[in-house]
Amino acid sequence: MDFSTVNWLAVIVAAVVAWLFGAAWYMGLSKPWLKAAKLDPATMKRSVVPFIVSFIAELIMALVMTLVIGALTGGEPNPLAGVIFGFVLWLGFVATTLSVNHRYQGFGWGLTLIDAGHWLGVLLLIGAVIGWFGAPAG
Repeated sequence: MDFSTVNWLAVIVAAVVAWLFGAAWYMGLSKPWLKAAKLDPATMKRSVVPFIVSFIAELIMALVMTLVIGALTGGEPNPLAGVIFGFVLWLGFVATTLSVNHRYQGFGWGLTLIDAGHWLGVLLLIGAVIGWFGAPAG
């Protein structure tokens, strides 16, 4: 793995964009998500920890996406490749994992659709940003 090909600014911007998308997604779908997740807002503890964990996870996703896109495009990422790889990685790993986990956990498909839609948006945006920024100036 060649970390010299990582555009670190792109990784940070992609993570910020993904995190903001997630905030908007779940604010817009908060009521159906709470119902699907079987959560009662009155009994939920308020904490910044999930927000911090989300951002760190999205930083890691952006870094990995940069490495994948760079390796599969010969070090010349572009927005279309980023979106395609974002979709393929979402379909192959995220959508499948959520589907399995939610079935074992006894949640309905509503939660899976909301969460999977969020992660699809995240990976498409990360891929687009990574592709748009391109390779680091060298």
